[in-house]
Amino acid sequence: MKQQQDKYDILKTYYGYDTFRDGQEELIDCLLNGQDVCGIMPTGAGKSVCYQVPALLLPHVTLVVSLMKDQVRALNQMGVHAAYLNSSLSWNQYKKALAYAKEGRYKIIYVAPERLLTEDFLDFAASTPISLLAVDEAHCVSQWGQDFRPSYLKIPEFVRTLPIRPVIGAFTATATKEVREDIIR
Repeated sequence: MKQQQDKYDILKTYYGYDTFRDGQEELIDCLLNGQDVCGIMPTGAGKSVCYQVPALLLPHVTLVVSLMKDQVRALNQMGVHAAYLNSSLSWNQYKKALAYAKEGRYKIIYVAPERLLTEDFLDFAASTPISLLAVDEAHCVSQWGQDFRPSYLKIPEFVRTLPIRPVIGAFTATATKEVREDIIR
């Protein structure tokens, strides 16, 4: 019988590390215990590990609201099935990725914030159990932030459409007091 992996197995197997960096383990433990988190860590401190490790341990899919596809490529190279849904995909590629996601082929799905409230994505999210919603570059939710993106403001509306509210993690390296308050709100 195969023993269930824990956070240390995931860290070693996929990332090659024996120990977590400062702040990572606390955020991971909170997410695994069903607590929402706001992680503000310097660039290069491993914010993505804070939601990717729980994603691999939680029972259902993890959605990552993000603007980046580089992480998806890196995850797939590590052996983690991941996809991204953004405007760089053709309509056929997008539909195929959603179909694969509905089949459960991906453990982690990166989605551009502009896609959250589209009819196809809402249909997918309503019929797919979601364990974790991670918001990468969460400073984009703040009108006080330099990278304010109005589509990030639609995340709470998206969460309200879900049949079961997932645990939510927000992560950024950029956060003044005002930005932090906006993220938490």
